[in-house]
Amino acid sequence: MRKYFLMGLILLLSVSLLAGCGGQGDKDQSGASGKVTLRVGHVLSPEHSYQLGLEKFAELVAEKTGGTVEVQIFPSSQLGNERDLVEGMQLGTVEMGLISTGPISGFVPEVMLFDLPYIFESTEHAEKVLDGEVGQLIDKKLLDAGIRNLAWWEQGFRSVYNNTRPIEKPEDMNGIKIRVMENPLMVDTFNIMGGNATPMAWGEVFTALQQGTIDGAEGAAETAYTGGFGDVTKYGSLTKQFYSAVPLLIAEPVFQKLSPEQQKAVQAAAVEARDYERRIIREREKEFIQKLKDAGVTFNEPDLAPFRQAVQPLYDKYAGEVGGKELIQKVQDAAK
Repeated sequence: MRKYFLMGLILLLSVSLLAGCGGQGDKDQSGASGKVTLRVGHVLSPEHSYQLGLEKFAELVAEKTGGTVEVQIFPSSQLGNERDLVEGMQLGTVEMGLISTGPISGFVPEVMLFDLPYIFESTEHAEKVLDGEVGQLIDKKLLDAGIRNLAWWEQGFRSVYNNTRPIEKPEDMNGIKIRVMENPLMVDTFNIMGGNATPMAWGEVFTALQQGTIDGAEGAAETAYTGGFGDVTKYGSLTKQFYSAVPLLIAEPVFQKLSPEQQKAVQAAAVEARDYERRIIREREKEFIQKLKDAGVTFNEPDLAPFRQAVQPLYDKYAGEVGGKELIQKVQDAAK
């Protein structure tokens, strides 16, 4: 009996030791060794410049961290729509997201400063503001909400695509049911010009256009093409009402768990990939407008002065929410 008892005790100890070794191995694999996996989500297609920029970011992160940090990319709303991504970062269920400013305004109202219609005169003007003092101020507001902006990427200027008529002047928006991002300022921008703004998640837009639930939508040329607008819209009007600034966000608790060396590497990779993404966005804009034309979309380029005039009341209405009139003026003065 004693013999069997000793054999059983030895077997039990052996199993315990093996389990202990296995547990330590799993622990090392999941982070004790310093290796970290960061999942980053976005809502656009795998062919979009977002994806290309994030692939460059992932490559740079791996290089700069010596492989201790891996970035995994999830396009096409695989981790949820943009609002889901913001909420996920706040709740700790998503590590990172490349997200338009529109849906972020529900969490950080000050980000609407960059959504004021016609606030930026050119991509160079936008770049100067986003990478400077004003951009850093909005970064701090994002950080207060528990989300760190690593760098301001972009989607370019947004214009109107619809099935009703070409938009030559603000009055041509009258009665058109147009999809906008889930952002009150963007809703007001089209409503003040007589449109019928309809907030909607990006993943629903193609079907809504196809079924006639909405008459049109607004967005950058590449997004319009990769979103299938060539198949479901007739007119593209280069109204350029919004410049789409796109922050590359990471949940602050996730960032703080990285070592100082990893933090520095991830930050540097985000800035380097930002420059790459901005360049290809701008290089590809004409290409995608041509592709939309080839698909049957008729384009027009209206005089933007009447549009700028029509939306001026919104600057007063939203001044308090975006940081005040002085901050708005600071953005405008940067164009000089």
